[in-house]
Amino acid sequence: MDAVATAKPLLSLSFLLLLPSFLPIAVAYRPGDIVPMSRMGQYHSSRTVWQDLIGRHCPIFAVNREVLMPIPKPTGYTGADAYKISSQVGREKFLIPWLLVVNRKSTEVPMIEVDLRYSGSDLHGVTAKVVDMPHHYVEVHPEIRKQFWDSQHWPKHIQSYEPVVSFLDEGGDSGE
Repeated sequence: MDAVATAKPLLSLSFLLLLPSFLPIAVAYRPGDIVPMSRMGQYHSSRTVWQDLIGRHCPIFAVNREVLMPIPKPTGYTGADAYKISSQVGREKFLIPWLLVVNRKSTEVPMIEVDLRYSGSDLHGVTAKVVDMPHHYVEVHPEIRKQFWDSQHWPKHIQSYEPVVSFLDEGGDSGE
């Protein structure tokens, strides 16, 4: 009986000691995994709370992907001021700073280009910028332009493009 009574606490203790070694495996990404993303909006000086996006609007790890991300109508929206969004990406909560998406200085429909920086199964960072949607996109889907510029049509949908272009050198020399 003494051996059994001694073994149980030792097993519990060894499990607790080994648990931290499994954590890197638990947070690693595999190609095809959904990378969690949340979004916040700003109109005038009012900001929304962080809102988690559902999987179909999130980046996919190591996969080229294009999605239409819904942008809800801000409270008090009149169309006179700019509307910006900010995002947090990944379990690491990498921040994408404010991006101007509505009432910017362009007559083109905006598109957000998101670049995930990773090596192996680790996400190292994210950058994003607003670019004009390519004309061939608008020609294939003319309703995107019509709905985006219709001040009464909400939610607006912003095309988000996540190309797989940023691989960091496994040796740690990324040139950055």
